[in-house]
Amino acid sequence: MDEPRRQISAFSGMLQSAADRRSNFDLIDHALGLAIRREGLRVCYLPTAVGDSPVAIDSMAVQFAERRPDVTLSVLRLFTQPSVPDIRGHLLGQDVILVEGGSVVNLMAVWRAHALPPILRECWEAGIVLSGASAGSLCWHIAGPTDSYGDDLDPFTDGLGLLPYSNGVHDDFPGQPRRQVYRALVADGSLPAGYATEDGVGLHYIGTELHEAIGIREGAQAWWVAPDGSGEHAERPIVPRLTPV
Repeated sequence: MDEPRRQISAFSGMLQSAADRRSNFDLIDHALGLAIRREGLRVCYLPTAVGDSPVAIDSMAVQFAERRPDVTLSVLRLFTQPSVPDIRGHLLGQDVILVEGGSVVNLMAVWRAHALPPILRECWEAGIVLSGASAGSLCWHIAGPTDSYGDDLDPFTDGLGLLPYSNGVHDDFPGQPRRQVYRALVADGSLPAGYATEDGVGLHYIGTELHEAIGIREGAQAWWVAPDGSGEHAERPIVPRLTPV
C-alpha cells in the first residue's frame, strides 16, 4: 500500500478591495482540492491565533455555507477549554485542517499547552492536508518574522518545523517593511533560508519539498531567499500558477 501523501498549503492572505474578483477563500478552495476524498469533505477550522474569536468563526462558517455547502465544517476551539472531548480523534477524522491567521506566538503557546504539535504531525503523516494563512502558514515552518511581540518585526523561531524552512508572509504588505526585514534576518543568520509569499500567493508542499506556488493575484509572486555567504542575501523569484476563477 502506498504511503499517504503529506501535503501543506501555506499562504499569505490578502486584504480584499472592492476591485478584487478573488478572495482568500479561493486559496482555501485550492487546499480543499488537494484532499484525497472527492466528496463529503471534512474540514476542521482552528481559530486559535485570534483567540477563538466568535467573529472569525462566524465569518468562516458563512463563507463555507456560501462557497462550499458540500463540506462538513467543524471548529476546534481551545478557549477556555477544548470544544471536543478527543482532540486527536477529531483531527485525525478530518480531510483538511485550516488554521486562521493572527498571533503565531500565542498560537504556538496554546497548541503546545494542549499537546497539539505531535497530533498535527500525525495528521500530516496520515495524509490530512494542513493549510492556513499568515500565522496559519508560518506555523508549519521553522521560523519567520512576526509582529506578534509588538509593532516591530522580530524573528520567531518556534514553529512546528514540519517544513525545514523559514517563511516570510505578507512580503509586500503596505506599511510594514516585511520584505526588507525578512531578507535581513536570513542574511545575518537569525532565520534559516526559506520562502516568502506576497499577498494572495500560497505554497503547496508535497512532503518537505515545494511542489508549486499558487496565486490569485496577477503579478504577485513567491521568493526563495537564502544567505549568500557574504553577509547578504540571495533571492530567486517563483512565479505562481494562477488558480482558475
